[in-house]
Amino acid sequence: VSAMGDTTDELLGLAASVARLPHPRELDMLLSAGERISMALLAMAVNELGREAVSLSGQQAGVVTDTRHGNARIVDIRAQRLRETLERGVIAIVAGFQGVSSDEDETTLGRGGSDMTAVALAAALGAEACEINTDVAGVYTADPRIVPEARRLRHISFDEMLELAASGAQVLMTRSVEVARTHGVPIHVRSSWSDGEGTWVGREEERMERPIISGIAHDRSVAKVVIWGVPDRPGVAARVFRPLAEAGVNIDMIVQNVSAQGRTDISFTVPSADLARAEPIVHEIRDAVGAEGAMSDDDIGTVSLVGAGLRTHPEVTAELFAALADAGINIEIISTSPIRISCVVRREELDRAVRQIHDRFALGEESIHEEATPPSARAAS
Repeated sequence: VSAMGDTTDELLGLAASVARLPHPRELDMLLSAGERISMALLAMAVNELGREAVSLSGQQAGVVTDTRHGNARIVDIRAQRLRETLERGVIAIVAGFQGVSSDEDETTLGRGGSDMTAVALAAALGAEACEINTDVAGVYTADPRIVPEARRLRHISFDEMLELAASGAQVLMTRSVEVARTHGVPIHVRSSWSDGEGTWVGREEERMERPIISGIAHDRSVAKVVIWGVPDRPGVAARVFRPLAEAGVNIDMIVQNVSAQGRTDISFTVPSADLARAEPIVHEIRDAVGAEGAMSDDDIGTVSLVGAGLRTHPEVTAELFAALADAGINIEIISTSPIRISCVVRREELDRAVRQIHDRFALGEESIHEEATPPSARAAS
């Protein structure tokens, strides 16, 4: 279970009221209380209904993490106590978002940590699937708040969901999907408030027709950094990005312009939350490598088109660019993977870009499809 409602935000507010920069260990001790409240209350409610239930903290459930407070990673699940509880027919209610480090300190897993806990426990227990009940009815072709006609997907592959999550989709966090894919645990996402079918996230289905495009994701929480007039010689890129990596700044899109007169420009995006940490490092890098200048811009956003069919349908890329051009939306940076195309645009144009692309590819209808070889034909070949 996760914390109720705005509990986590309220706890963060309490921390901010007593400390400008709360100590990470103490902040984890405070924030983990939200899930503990939820687990205990839910166990009481289930017991009141006549079923035996027991609440377990992350530590009691065997969730072992590294020592990185605020964004810890799960390194092991020691699920013996949880398994014995279930074998006795008792309903186990586990606090998500938290674990215990090798130093026996309370840790929290960061954004999406409760989903991460659920998937990791499902993998450790050998569950057939991980059911995640949340405040949305599944994975949609776009954010329904921006595109009301967005369509819920019945199924999406792990790889496509990873790309959507990494590109800003809020339904599942990237780490949860990575663990599910690694251990082959399908995830079923559906609403807590209805009995709707939801969306299955799993292995790519063998179907007569596969959708070329699965959906569109957008992200407002990004910023762009440009270092221009960088000497174009071997090793300079490493000197630019190594200090940022050592400071824990996440780098996403990277574009290096063609060298002109021995100098080049390097542009990249970072999470908005990392920009304040990145800027002084970038200015140090500028001086260290002899670049002519550097600047940052946090008035941007990214829009990404995701689908397995992009591997075999190069015309989709041209159509995407044409759709944005027809709407008068300028593309500042382009990044691609085998199943994703991402564009940086002005933040004020982001919603319009999402709607324009969704309309151009008619994603509100049954997705455009490509022919797939029937399994029987593949077996015979």
